[in-house]
Amino acid sequence: MRVFLRKIIQRLLKVFAILTVKKFKPGVVGVTGSVGKTSTKQAIFAVLRRERRVRVSKGNLNNEFGIPLTVLGDWRDDDLRLVSKETLPGGNFGRKFMFWLKVFSWGAAQLVFFSRRFYPEILILEYGVDHPGDLDYLLKIITPRISVLTAIGDIPVHVEFFESPRAVADEKTKLIEILPKTGVAVLNADDSQVIERRPRTCAQVVTYGFAQEAAVRISSFEHRRRKNYLAGISFKLEYNQVCASVRIDNVVGKSQAYAAAAAAAVGVTFGLNLVQIAEALAYLEVPRQRTRIIAGVKKSIIIDDAYNASPASMRVALEAIQDIKAPRKVGILGDMLELGKYTITAHEGIGRLAGKTFDILITVGDRAKFIASAAQKAGLLKRNIHSFGTADEALEAALKIIHPQDLILIKASRAMRLETITAALTAK
Repeated sequence: MRVFLRKIIQRLLKVFAILTVKKFKPGVVGVTGSVGKTSTKQAIFAVLRRERRVRVSKGNLNNEFGIPLTVLGDWRDDDLRLVSKETLPGGNFGRKFMFWLKVFSWGAAQLVFFSRRFYPEILILEYGVDHPGDLDYLLKIITPRISVLTAIGDIPVHVEFFESPRAVADEKTKLIEILPKTGVAVLNADDSQVIERRPRTCAQVVTYGFAQEAAVRISSFEHRRRKNYLAGISFKLEYNQVCASVRIDNVVGKSQAYAAAAAAAVGVTFGLNLVQIAEALAYLEVPRQRTRIIAGVKKSIIIDDAYNASPASMRVALEAIQDIKAPRKVGILGDMLELGKYTITAHEGIGRLAGKTFDILITVGDRAKFIASAAQKAGLLKRNIHSFGTADEALEAALKIIHPQDLILIKASRAMRLETITAALTAK
């Protein structure tokens, strides 16, 4: 019965969303990739919201339910949480029923009574891909005129459900293949899997990244400190021989610089200049659990990146830790999921990097034990490596291990629930 109802709701959402797009004809900016989708989506929103009526998909609403919901309305976080992956099926039936009734009632009223001036001019949508064919379904609902391909990496997340890493990249590339000649493809110049697919689109291409040949180029990247406290990042964006400085508070790592550069590439497409873009990015609200700086217990510093993890995003996070000076560095790293036959190789690769990055390593989960063993082989002393099966077990040890002024990175796939460790280690 539950599966039947789910299919009915999914079909209704698709129909309502298609009709809504047909009536209001919004411009669509689509974002996909294996790393940095949500941060990039939020950065684009920050850049465009001052100039246009913009709606951005919330959280990880990037699938067959999330995208139609974003098309239909701007829903409360509490309501969306009811129908997200965070809520187990079967509970809160009454509240869920009322939410879906509200969605379809609003959708119908909007189609009948509203004019275009009441609807957003631009939708910023995150397109998620978990299985082959996912993007085909989403593109039948709504297609972008500007497509952003962030980063894919050598071993992308969800590769377990595909024939190979290239098959994952091919699925995501559909977002730029569908663009018309008048569209714009925004591509990460530093990711080989992305940039080699440039010939697959007939649209105008704008590249971004640290590469010298990138159209929107990131330079002079550094981590900022304020009174010896880690404060955020700063860098410059260059485009058409014009340069602007950008500062983003309370985050670390190049991932947020990439998101800002992708947003700048979208912004210049809409006719904004770099000064306007840099000013807008100063007010960027970086999504929680994405390289956020948090004050920890015992005057430690936590880098909270616990929302999700892939080999590429894990590597970027560890490289950020290497770039930051601290008396002692602690890594709390958990399993990276949905990697299939690449699981051992991917975890060992991160382990070798972790062994050269941290003074203390705590791993969580069976797969993360391969991180621990590889870190030891890379030179990290065995007595400084601690492996646990669950987040609760790791937390008990972490509370004893942490010293004042420690720099702590917390990162794993979502299902490992390392946010519980972050919450417990956050200074009250």
